[in-house]
Amino acid sequence: MPHQPVTILHVDDDPGLARLVQRALGRRGYVVERVSTAEEGLARLERDGIDVIVLDHFLPTGTGLDMLAVLRERPAPPPVVYVTASGEASVAVAALKAGAADYVSKTVGEEFLTLLESAIDQALEKARLAAERDRAEREVREAKERAEVLLHEVNHRVANSLALIAALVHMQAKEVSDPAAQNALREMQARIMAIAGVHRRLYNSDDVRSVEISEYLASLLGDLEATMRASGHAATLRLAAERVRVPTDKAVSIGVVVTELVTNAFKYAYPADGGGGEIRVRFNEIADGKVTLRVEDDGVGWRGEGPAKGTGMGSRIVAAMARGLGSEIAYPAQRGCCVSLEFQV
Repeated sequence: MPHQPVTILHVDDDPGLARLVQRALGRRGYVVERVSTAEEGLARLERDGIDVIVLDHFLPTGTGLDMLAVLRERPAPPPVVYVTASGEASVAVAALKAGAADYVSKTVGEEFLTLLESAIDQALEKARLAAERDRAEREVREAKERAEVLLHEVNHRVANSLALIAALVHMQAKEVSDPAAQNALREMQARIMAIAGVHRRLYNSDDVRSVEISEYLASLLGDLEATMRASGHAATLRLAAERVRVPTDKAVSIGVVVTELVTNAFKYAYPADGGGGEIRVRFNEIADGKVTLRVEDDGVGWRGEGPAKGTGMGSRIVAAMARGLGSEIAYPAQRGCCVSLEFQV
């Protein structure tokens, strides 16, 4: 495909100078179109095909600065080389501030034409670099958008797959007659659903790097309460969580920790025939980037000492998740049981 010649729009009402410019630039292979007024120049730009504008300061109706002001309102106008009379430094500065790519002072002889050719070459090069930069930024933005769409779809599929696995575990639990095996399978189902909940949040979020923790915990606790009540446990859940965005990997760990602690509280905090009680989950920001997570009840109480009730699997999982969060499990002294973790998010 043949290379298209560069087309220059020369806006100047001096026919003699215009002929000199046309001849000089023509020898460089440029195509020069000349108009006398800003109005004619703006009308010519409507047809596209102009690569550079050479704009004189003094025009029959106003100045070139007026035309620059109009050009600034247009999307992606061609670069402008502003032509001023000798000694008009303030006009040149005003033109550059108004959006001109370069300026040239009028002089007598070949020096002006040489400077004009150089300014045109530089304006074209700057425009080319700006176009390449814009194209590269657009490509990066489009690639980022494609990656986000793909990641949303991955999270959607992972959430669906985990929900399917949880449903299969639930079906298996109903087929098992051993109560211990049933409990173990139900606990496994709750852990799977805690992780699936994070992926559901990511699928519906504009930011796949983090999860709004209060919304996630509200959804998680709603599922846990329904499950535990269906199993015959009567405790009531209360959530007090600040709106904090938490990185995805830490949100998964938080979800698993809350699932284990809440499940243990449902099972062991209140006697089976005592009518239940309250289990409170708190998530608060205590310093810049540092949070505290607490799960507490008013039940029979436990301080983390002695053998764990049940199989001890839940305690081991919580300890492992706490280490992953860079935290240690604490048991603040109070009525019932309170488990607390502090860590950076």
